[in-house]
Amino acid sequence: MPTLKGLLFNQYATEGLSALVEEMQSKYSAKKGRRFNHDNVTYEISRPVLKDNTIEFEISSKIPEDEIKTPKEMQSYFTQIKKVLEKGKNKPVSIEMENIVWDSRKDTEKKRDYVKLQYQCPLDDLFDNDVVSKQHEKVMSGKDDSIPDSPSAFTKAGSIVLANVRESMLQFGKGSLVKLMDANKQIKSSLKG
Repeated sequence: MPTLKGLLFNQYATEGLSALVEEMQSKYSAKKGRRFNHDNVTYEISRPVLKDNTIEFEISSKIPEDEIKTPKEMQSYFTQIKKVLEKGKNKPVSIEMENIVWDSRKDTEKKRDYVKLQYQCPLDDLFDNDVVSKQHEKVMSGKDDSIPDSPSAFTKAGSIVLANVRESMLQFGKGSLVKLMDANKQIKSSLKG
């Protein structure tokens, strides 16, 4: 059974990732749903899900099939992407190549291969008590009024925590997405090179 903390954090994590989707769709070419296209690659950011005291979400990118023709090249592309993404911080807990068959009119099938990344973020990693405490002191002394009141929190400190959760998820998602976009760019240029 989810806790109140988990439900509230998931709500604000959803807001953070939705803000990221809106930012990317306005910056690049918007597509349906939570997708956008950049440099001939379609990206999608899922909605977060609360699972076992963590927030889980997925980021996927279409493998550019018009530039990569054979199944062997596809597998090579995926392997290279995987190597890049397994380095550094904010590593995905799962990296998979997924094949989607899409049929919108029941008379044609479109086969698409995607790199699908799954991320997990423990609830307690979404805010820092020291940061919240310092922000709370500033707000209470009148030096900072940038934290809006949250209808989900009964105290100013609660509003600060939820604002931090939203911002943390936005930054975590953005960092993960930029890493995938950079990996795609790097691998695509090495294939052309």
